[in-house]
Amino acid sequence: MASGSGSGGAEAPIENVTLHADDEFIRRASVAVHGFAEIQSDAQEATRKEHNMTLKEALRLYPKAVGWSILLSTAIIMEGYDVVLLSSFYALPQFNQKYGVIADDGAYTIPAPWKSGLSNGALCGEILGLFATGVISEKYGYRKTMIGALNTGSSYVSVIDGLRGAFQTLTTAYASEVCPVALRAYLCTYVNLCWVMGQFIASGVVRALLSREDQWAYRIPFAIQWMWPIPILIGCIFAPESPWWLVRKGRIEEAKAQLLRLTTRGDHTFDADNTIAMMQHTDELEKSVSEGTSYLDCFRGCDLRRTEIVCLTWVVQALCGSTFIGENVVAVPEDVGEKDAGAHPFATIGEFKKLTSRAR
Repeated sequence: MASGSGSGGAEAPIENVTLHADDEFIRRASVAVHGFAEIQSDAQEATRKEHNMTLKEALRLYPKAVGWSILLSTAIIMEGYDVVLLSSFYALPQFNQKYGVIADDGAYTIPAPWKSGLSNGALCGEILGLFATGVISEKYGYRKTMIGALNTGSSYVSVIDGLRGAFQTLTTAYASEVCPVALRAYLCTYVNLCWVMGQFIASGVVRALLSREDQWAYRIPFAIQWMWPIPILIGCIFAPESPWWLVRKGRIEEAKAQLLRLTTRGDHTFDADNTIAMMQHTDELEKSVSEGTSYLDCFRGCDLRRTEIVCLTWVVQALCGSTFIGENVVAVPEDVGEKDAGAHPFATIGEFKKLTSRAR
C-alpha cells in the first residue's frame, strides 16, 4: 500500500504482496472448508504429537488399530499360500499322474506350456487386480472392497484372477491409514512378512501329504484354501473403515467415530478432533498439490526421480531371485535326478530363508 512522503512529495515504493504457495493454499482451503484457520491450528498440534509419539505410546493408544490391521493382513497369508501351492504341485507325483502327460523317460509331468500359462496367468490377474482395486476402493472404501473380494474368493478358488492384486493393495493401504507414523513401518512390513508365512505353510502342507498315494495328496491342500476367506470375512464385517478415506469423502463425523473405535478410550493425551483436523488439513493440501496434474506428471521433472526410486525399490524383490526359490525350486531337483521326496524340503528351506530375511 502506497503512502505520501512528508517533504519531497515522493511516494514510498509499493509493498510486494505476491502470495506464496502456502498463502495460496490457505486461501483456497479457507474457501473450501469452513473454519479452516482453526483446523490448521489443531492440525499442527496433532501433527506435532504424532511425530513425537514413541512406539510404546503408539501401542498403548492404538492397540485396536494394530489388531484390525493384523486381521486384514491375514488375507496376505492366504495369498502367499495360494501362490506357492500350484507350483508345488508341479513336482507332486499324484498331481502329475492325474493331469500330466507321459514324458520321454516314462514319467508323468505337466507340459511346460501349461505350467507357464497357469503361473503367468495368475500374474496377469494380479496386475489387473492392482489397478482395479485402487479405483474401486477409493469409491467404495477399503472395508466394502475387502468384503467383496473375500466373497468372490469364498465362492470359487482360482489361480487366474485379480483377487491377489486386491488383497495386496488393500491390506497395505489400510495398515498405513489406521495407525500413526510410529507404527506404520512395522505393520506395513508385517504385510510383506505375511506373504512368506503363507508360502511357508503351503510348503509344509504339501510336504506332509507327500506320502499319500491317492488323489487327496493334492485335493486336501486345495480344500484348505477355503479355510481362509470365511474368518477374515467375518472380521471385515465388524472392522472400522479408514478415517482417512471418510475424511476424503467429507464424512467428518463418521471419520471421528471410526477413529475412536481404533484408539483407547479415556486417554487424556489424545484429542480426536485435532487428529481429524490433521486429516482434513492433509487432504486439502493433497488436493492443492495434485490439482491440474495427471499420471504423465509422474514422468516429468522431479517427479520422474521419485518414480524411478519407487520402481527400483519394489523391483528388488523380483530381481533378488525369490521367485525361483518359491516357485521353481520344487521341480528343479527332480529334473536333475532327485527323487520327489527330496524336492519339497528344498522349497521349505527356501521359504524359511525368505521368512527370516523379511523379518529382519
